[in-house]
Amino acid sequence: MAKMGKYCKAYPIERFREYPGWAEKARPVNKGHLYLQENYVVTEGIFLDEEIVFDDVTPEWIEFCQETLQFRVPDFKAAPQKATAS
Repeated sequence: MAKMGKYCKAYPIERFREYPGWAEKARPVNKGHLYLQENYVVTEGIFLDEEIVFDDVTPEWIEFCQETLQFRVPDFKAAPQKATAS
């Protein structure tokens, strides 16, 4: 069964290809957008553990994602609560 992560973000494939160490697993990807998962693995779909395109997660890759792609996993615990009417 596919595992859904808590957060992923879609980027055009060209953005990922800017990374010098980028290498697509197995077959060339023809999709326009790929998903960067919360664990820094890139997939073709929204599921965390299926259709993996890139999983060479190194400190350099994480830095590229954070600095170049501006990828940040939201802190859902710190999200402001909506006020309710009394």
